[in-house]
Amino acid sequence: MKKAVFPGSFDPITLGHFDIIERGLGLFDEIIIAIGVNAEKKYMFDLDLRKSFIEEAFINEPKIKVMTYEGLTIDFCQQNGAQFILRGLRNPADFEFEKAIAHTNRKLSQIETVFLLTSSGKSYISSSIVRDVIRNNGDYTGLVPPTVRV
Repeated sequence: MKKAVFPGSFDPITLGHFDIIERGLGLFDEIIIAIGVNAEKKYMFDLDLRKSFIEEAFINEPKIKVMTYEGLTIDFCQQNGAQFILRGLRNPADFEFEKAIAHTNRKLSQIETVFLLTSSGKSYISSSIVRDVIRNNGDYTGLVPPTVRV
């Protein structure tokens, strides 16, 4: 069974994330969407709400699990029997950042990172942009799945 972890803070989940997850379903038997918890970080949406946005978005997809975790992603992968980490890339800056993490994870474990390029129509979307639109009372609905409502 090919199992992948798709880690992130998902504050909130965006259509870019959704795109990577949907396309990853064709590659893996199971995807764990892993919401990382970082006590140092200030989130717009609390953990339970972020989790519910994702669970509702994939309610009819049995190959998806939504979980939370603290600590190293590779430790979470090993605890849950995942052989792969799934990551999305929007641009060259994402690649450089993610490449360093992938090399480190590979050095520390046998877990491979699989990169998917975000679809061109969604490559500009990021959670930080969505949060900025929300903070300024803009129309964020075209940037997130329908389950994300403020």
